[in-house]
Amino acid sequence: MPPITQHPALELANKQGFVRARELALVGAVGGTLQHLLKTGSLVKVGRGVYASPGRKKTELDDLGPIAIKYPRLVFCLLTALQLHGLTMQSPHEVWVAIGQKARAPTIEYPPLHVVRMSDVDYGITTVSVDGVVRIPVTDVAKTIADCFKFRNKIGLDVALEALRDAWLKKKVTMDDLWQAAEHCRIANVMRPYMESLV
Repeated sequence: MPPITQHPALELANKQGFVRARELALVGAVGGTLQHLLKTGSLVKVGRGVYASPGRKKTELDDLGPIAIKYPRLVFCLLTALQLHGLTMQSPHEVWVAIGQKARAPTIEYPPLHVVRMSDVDYGITTVSVDGVVRIPVTDVAKTIADCFKFRNKIGLDVALEALRDAWLKKKVTMDDLWQAAEHCRIANVMRPYMESLV
């Protein structure tokens, strides 16, 4: 067994931020070796089947990395996307994720998820770095705002309006991007008066 300080699993964890058990298995960190890495504090368990380096700097978005790794087909959306894009000061008590209409909903105990089914889950996706290492899929700013208007009955019209104004003032979105997302989400008629008030 290689010395703990030199085990390839540690290099992998440092490089990626979070690693899955099956990725650790590929570099020989299984069974007794993995238990030894955990017992000595060389690795820490951050979720079911997800591990990280103990030296990682924790952030308030720390829970998102393991979710993205475990469920690579989901996309962070709505209130969580607003948080990731710096368009809200609020920290939602649930993690908002979008999945396809027929996809199986993720089942995790913590953090609580608010799952939204979308037929266009692959549209308007970008990636955001959570800790400088792990990149997670999230709806882009224009799609996030259009979704906020589309799901205004769930999150509140005031949240959608604040996101629209904030994104426009911070120059995080163009009018063309907004129109395109609004038309794609079939919400252009609802958004039109609010968008026109910006210019």
